[in-house]
Amino acid sequence: MRSYIKNYPRPQFVRDSWVNLNGSWDFAFDDKNCGEDEKWYMEFKPDTKIQVPFTYETKLSGIQDEKKHENIWYKRIISLSEKELLSNKIMLHFEGSDYITKVWVNGSFAGVHTGGYVRFTFDITKFVTPGENTVVVKAEDTFDRQQPRGKQRWMPDNFGCWYVQTTGIWKTVWLEYVPKVSLTKVKMTPLLTEGLLDLEFEVNTLEFKPDLLLEVTISFGENLINRELLSVLDKNVLTKINVYSKTFDWGIKTWSPDHPDLYDICFRLIQNGEVLDEVASYFGMREIRIENTNILLNGEPLYQRLILDQGYWKDSHLTPPDEEALIEDIDKIHQLGYNGLRKHQKVEDERFLYWCDVKGMLVWSEVPASYQFSDYAIHQFTKEWMDIVVQNYNHPCIITWTPFNESWGIPQVEVNTMHQHFTEAIYYLTKSIDKFRPVIVNDGWEHTISDIITLHDYEEEGEVFYNRYINHKEAILSTEIYHSRHKSAMANGYEYKGQPIIISEYGGIAFNNDDSGWGYGNKVNTEEDFIRRFDNITTALKRVPFICGYCYTQVSDVQQEINGLMDMDRNFKVNPDEIRKVNLKK
Repeated sequence: MRSYIKNYPRPQFVRDSWVNLNGSWDFAFDDKNCGEDEKWYMEFKPDTKIQVPFTYETKLSGIQDEKKHENIWYKRIISLSEKELLSNKIMLHFEGSDYITKVWVNGSFAGVHTGGYVRFTFDITKFVTPGENTVVVKAEDTFDRQQPRGKQRWMPDNFGCWYVQTTGIWKTVWLEYVPKVSLTKVKMTPLLTEGLLDLEFEVNTLEFKPDLLLEVTISFGENLINRELLSVLDKNVLTKINVYSKTFDWGIKTWSPDHPDLYDICFRLIQNGEVLDEVASYFGMREIRIENTNILLNGEPLYQRLILDQGYWKDSHLTPPDEEALIEDIDKIHQLGYNGLRKHQKVEDERFLYWCDVKGMLVWSEVPASYQFSDYAIHQFTKEWMDIVVQNYNHPCIITWTPFNESWGIPQVEVNTMHQHFTEAIYYLTKSIDKFRPVIVNDGWEHTISDIITLHDYEEEGEVFYNRYINHKEAILSTEIYHSRHKSAMANGYEYKGQPIIISEYGGIAFNNDDSGWGYGNKVNTEEDFIRRFDNITTALKRVPFICGYCYTQVSDVQQEINGLMDMDRNFKVNPDEIRKVNLKK
């Protein structure tokens, strides 16, 4: 069976020897930015305690101060045994810390990372000793619109659809004891039509000897599917392994929302009969491709019933309060009749992707946007986006990459060739790592080169929507601004070339509550009004023959934005069975 460890932060690359460092840390604000000059990393004087991984802005952190503080410090004591140090490297992992993170261990500088959304790691082996060791972290964050910030505000107060900022550590921090000869990376690509799994390994060792072997074992439940033994003669090891088995009726178990079948896979580095390193993982055999105007999953047309998911919680903001909260969201999205979600302007905790893999939830993976075009913004965005694609590549639930949304960070993409060239560069860079998944360039608005054309349309009346798309398809899919849409579908110099079409934002219905908070269009007064409008527009959308999917806004309320199907406490505002009925009817 697949190895599941509750709260394990990296579920696709599992080792047994690890320590979760979440919990109480010493904490201090450094509003004068004097901490480095005064060597706080040597003698840290905390103001208070903070509950990691919750940011100081949140209630669950124990602080709940929503004011801007650009420089903050953390301190934690970790204990290590002599045995652990003798046979392992000590790796300090941060799943996410926004935005510049500097780390000292026992007063020595261990490293710095820039970027808020992906995992990063410091090898702290040479800085630690048996017994107690002090880890000090400084996080730096600003309202700079050049850095990828997604839905985080860059003003003192919330506005529009931008919310309280996220500063510092906001995902799990953990220690891992890693053998000195070890696997550092595995890239897994299912080749469904060939019945193969393509594998690319990266191995860390001081020297490569002929007797260093890599064993790969694939199983499904209690059934052994295949086992291979490979010679490790270089840092990179490449192979393809057959996953076909006579045990199954059709030879291969495929992954889909209806049948999210997953194979277990184990990697072992072996030398002279001794296992030096062992890593557990899993994969899904599934194929996503585009054929004319259709998106195909495992060779069959896929109609995507998606919902926009921003992943915010009332008391912890971007950080899920616990793993159960992630599972609850997925289960309730399924309960509403959706087969997928668009994770909007956020790179979610990887345990969320694990549960989407397990439960069969399709995912569009998006990156938080920057809001100013500059050389610095280009550099920071490109590096972080490529890190995101690499980190989450192996998850079968991810079927689409969405690097840009509504021209955020590329405000002149309609006419400016520099902005257009940037989007093309990101498209091809993404394809250089992943040639299979569709890439959407500028979701909703002026597309340049894009595998899917996505449109945002918050029309309230179903018949108006239907007639518009049936009678004016060519105009809608042109470089012209058509009717109520205030942006064109295509940027100047580009044209629609028969790609699949998805309405990737619509709905956003909110209840009338005396003008507090907002939704899209007119607010409704009763649950009956809500269901009537939801049914009206969703059914009209599904009647348009050239539209192959939709994404409703949104899962839950987020601060001042009150257009969720649930409130921030995850209570349904309307009967979920009624929403499900509309979503599933033909």
